Amino acid sequence: MRHDPTLGRLPASVAAVAGDFSLSVIEGLSRAQKALPCRFFYDARGSCLFEEITQLPEYYPTRTEIGILNASAAEIANGFSSGDVLVEFGSGSSRKTEILLDRIADRIVYVPIDVSEAALAEAVLRLEEIYPALEIRPLVADFSTLTKLPHEFSGSRRTGFFPGSTIGNLAPNDAAALLAKFRKVLGERGRLIIGVDLKKDPRVLVRAYNDAAGVTAAFNLNLLVRINRELEGTFDLTTFHHKAIYNPRSGRIEMHLVSDRAQDVMVCGRHFHFVDGESIHTENSYKYTIPEFRALAERAGWKSSRVLTDASEQFSVHELI
Repeated sequence: MRHDPTLGRLPASVAAVAGDFSLSVIEGLSRAQKALPCRFFYDARGSCLFEEITQLPEYYPTRTEIGILNASAAEIANGFSSGDVLVEFGSGSSRKTEILLDRIADRIVYVPIDVSEAALAEAVLRLEEIYPALEIRPLVADFSTLTKLPHEFSGSRRTGFFPGSTIGNLAPNDAAALLAKFRKVLGERGRLIIGVDLKKDPRVLVRAYNDAAGVTAAFNLNLLVRINRELEGTFDLTTFHHKAIYNPRSGRIEMHLVSDRAQDVMVCGRHFHFVDGESIHTENSYKYTIPEFRALAERAGWKSSRVLTDASEQFSVHELI
């Protein structure tokens, strides 16, 4: 079914996005522990590099989650009724969603939400070819600030889909706040299907974020390339290197860009000094045990209905109601 490309469209300003980037970079580089928000990884080049990462032998999360979804898709699909709405938060390419749409496309409305209008348009065109009976209502928005769906969906039962363990990029308190926001958007009758990476041997985790081919390093360093291109930055990429470590106290992988020498960098006309070995903290990826994530979801007003895992329990997919 053809979609109305303007339906559900939220106003977006290129200038506002650029302003958010510059302000966030300046604020982050001004901290005692320099830091940059991981949401800025995903320019065109960063998105391509991340797709490469998902295919790497060391990077287990994507293929493991897909395996879980393939094995349990029929079971998940049984929870959908005619007229239900499938809401995907941060839909991107919608590739994983096809595993569910193969079974429910003829009876639901699909609402992909993404900040990238280009990514949404590309995904919608592809899905229209694959599922001609599917009603698609794309929404250009930042899911982290979304508080409600368009009024037309107010009477429908809504299921949220949030794969990829993106929830792990947030500190636990922030993750609980986002889950509570999803609870509000999806309504009291809603449910949430969410991917969550599990705690495991730290060596497996570190390899997944520090691959032998250097793709994750290129992905991390591309953030400096973007700053140079868009914010008149003067980062010398040959003097920074990628570092991924597991922090057992916090239960998270941390990614850093480490300066190999003392140096000065300009961004937006502002001066920033680095001492030798100083890092920019670019990403966290929190890992959970199943009881830990259940407790986190309960704090946000959800109840765990079931948990799906692979045989080795490396990854989990939770159904929350």
